[in-house]
This record gives sequence, C-alpha cells and structure tokens, in this order.
Amino acid sequence: MATEQKKINVLMCGTVSRNDFDLGGEYTTGWTGSGASTSDKKVVALTLFDLRRLGKCYYVLRRFGKVDVLGMVGVNGGKFPAIRQHLDKNIGGVYKDMDLNCDTDIYSSFQEYPKEGKVDPEAYKAAIDELTPGDAVIIFTPDSTHFPIALYAIERGMHVLITKPATQKLEHHNILIEAAEKKGVACWVEHHKRYDPTYSDAKARVATLGEFNFFNAWMAQPKSQLDTFKAWAGKDSDISYYLSSHHVDICTWILQDIAVPTRVVASAAAGIAVSKPYECVEGTEDTITLMIDFQSVKSPNHKGTAISTSSWTAPLKSGVHTSQHWYYMGEKGDIHIDQAHRGYDVTHDETGKAWVNPFYMKYSPSATGHFDGQRGYGYISIEKFIDAARSVNAGQAQPSDFDGQEYPTIQNTVLTTAILHAGRISLDEKRPVGLKQEGGKWVLE
Repeated sequence: MATEQKKINVLMCGTVSRNDFDLGGEYTTGWTGSGASTSDKKVVALTLFDLRRLGKCYYVLRRFGKVDVLGMVGVNGGKFPAIRQHLDKNIGGVYKDMDLNCDTDIYSSFQEYPKEGKVDPEAYKAAIDELTPGDAVIIFTPDSTHFPIALYAIERGMHVLITKPATQKLEHHNILIEAAEKKGVACWVEHHKRYDPTYSDAKARVATLGEFNFFNAWMAQPKSQLDTFKAWAGKDSDISYYLSSHHVDICTWILQDIAVPTRVVASAAAGIAVSKPYECVEGTEDTITLMIDFQSVKSPNHKGTAISTSSWTAPLKSGVHTSQHWYYMGEKGDIHIDQAHRGYDVTHDETGKAWVNPFYMKYSPSATGHFDGQRGYGYISIEKFIDAARSVNAGQAQPSDFDGQEYPTIQNTVLTTAILHAGRISLDEKRPVGLKQEGGKWVLE
C-alpha cells in the first residue's frame, strides 16, 4: 500500500576539482580547491540546500521538505573548512534563509566525510554505511570512480544519481542495470539536457521528420579546463567521456524509436594538452570526434550518420564556458540548436562580453532575496530524481516505471555508454567497433 512521501537523506560524492577522487567541486560545491569556480555549473549542493529550505516554515520546522539530512564525501577531510567558508559566502551570503553555517545543527549544515581532516580514498564507503536503505547518493566524481561508488550504494539499498557518463565500460553499465533492478532502487544518470525545453521540443519535432539521415554535434570548453582537471585528464578519462556524453545521449534519446547505432569510428587531435603550460600526461587528446552509424528500426534501406566532437582546448575568453550546438537532418526537414548563444548577452568592463544561460540555472536572487532557480533544467534534473526516489520509497511507483517515461534512467542511457566505450576502443585499437544486442543486452564487437 502506498504511503505518504517522506523526506529523503542525500549524500553528495565529490567536493573539489583538484584532487583525484574529489572531482565534483565545480558541480557540487562550486569550489575548485584554489577558489570559486567561474563556470555556471555550481548546481548540486545549491539545489539540495534549496530543496531543504523549501521545507522550512516559521512555526513547524521542516514540515514539507523533500530532502532531510545532507552529507558530502571527498578524499581529503582537511578541505572542508575552506568548502564551508566558500558555501557560506557564495550561497548563505547570497540567498536568504539558506542557513549553512550552523555546525551544531545537522539540519542547517551538512555531514562531512572523511572526518577530522583525514585522507581516505574510500571514505564514500563509511559515508554510505551511515545511510538508511531508501536514502539517495549523488555521484559527481571522476569517471573511473562512478561504477564502484554506484554499485556499493545500490547494493546497500540506496537510490543513485550518477553524473554522465554513467560508467566508462558497457559491461559496468549493464551490471548497474541488473543491480538496481535486483535491489528495487532508482538509478538515474544526470543528463540534464533532456530537461532543456528547447531539446525536449526538438525531440518531439524530430518524430515528424521521417527517417534519420544526419546528426552533427559540437561541444567544447576553454583550455583552462586542462588545468582544472589535470589530476585526471588523460589518466582516468578523456574529453569524449566528459563532454560528448551530453550530445551522444541527446542523439540516442531523440532516435529512441527511429534508429539504433551499429558502428563507431573515432579520431582524435592532440598536442596542446601535453604541451606547456598544461603538461597533461602523454597521450591526452585535445579533441575527439566520434562517427556513429545508425540503422533505421523500421526501414532496412535507411541508414544515418551521427558525428559528435568534443574538445577542452577551445580559446579562452570566448564569452561562454561551454560552446555547444547541434544539427539534425531527417527525411522531411532539419533542426539546428545553438545552446551557447540564446540571444542573451551581457557585457562588463572587467570581464567583457558573456553569453549567459539562466535556463540552465538562474543564480540571481528573487525580489525577496531567495534563490530563484527552481525552473532551471539543471535544478529540475536533480529534483526529478529526488521525486522519483521518494515515490519509490512511498510505494507509489516502481523504479522501472520511469524507464517508459523517457527519464535518463540507467536502463534508458545504456546506448550512450555503449557509444562512448566503443569510441575509446576505436582510438586505442585503431579500428571500427560494432554494436549489437545479444541476449537482451547491448554488447560491443
């Protein structure tokens, strides 16, 4: 029998951006280890603090909230004093009623792991062990750590939201699908672009354009990212996993009932990342291009090609943190989306011109001084996961219910991982890589 939805405890994995396992500061806390992030990706903690704030009232504390106790886990506990100071200044000092600084009240702050300034690469295990089945774990750590953290959490009955890519290997993705199904928990991937109203509208229009013919996506970030991500760039992951995961997912999502991938060939440019001043490890690619062959699911005569290119060696001071656009051509028409330039630019004497995107996350306060970004698709992507987890806990839904609603569940995102993994193999082994279904699972050839 369904019960009333209760608030949910949430653990955030990943605290700063300059330590191997702590990556996530740019997205979780907005802290990079050397200062506040200059990107627009400061989303996870801000969203959760706000979801908790919305549950407070003056007379009955925390009566209607969606989230309850919050926790953060990284590797180096010694960084938490600076993180707390950063959050107090950039969230508590900017938005009314956020209440971040009261260390004696666990409901107004957050629990930290590891404790007492310790360094522990497996602190996430102790943090997860303190949770209760039905709680949630949000993972924003280096790509190579997603799988072990997610599996550990799922096996202990936690709902899990993983930043993209879900995993680096297709076999690991399939294991998470099976583990989540076995434990009856929601496991989603934070593909926030599915919630962008422009993208979701484009998906609906693609359905009217007949057979698929061509898709071309570009996504790039400035060379300064090589410094931010130097601890893992080229060692634990590459730019295709990091950036192409966005538009590869959009491509497979909009082609969900139209065409399926059959082959991937990858090519890469190099030379900037390994040179001064960045000096990333030998072999780090600058720009990676994936060419993906698609076969129509209805017509044996129709085939399509998708190209997804990603780079972290774009020019500095280009006015956007992420340059991104894509083009789709179908049998009966085409669509072009430029997400970086939406007709809204701001010029400042000190920073120059910038194309801003409040549709992702609106950081300017409301007229009352409160956080006002609840309509942004970055916020919505986290809130939707929290809503799903709470509805499963209340017996109002099964995790599999969301597979049929086009949410980025672990089941619905398997082709994204398959294509990215195939691209990595293609680069390493200098060959095309085939994709096919075998025994109900997607496998690589």
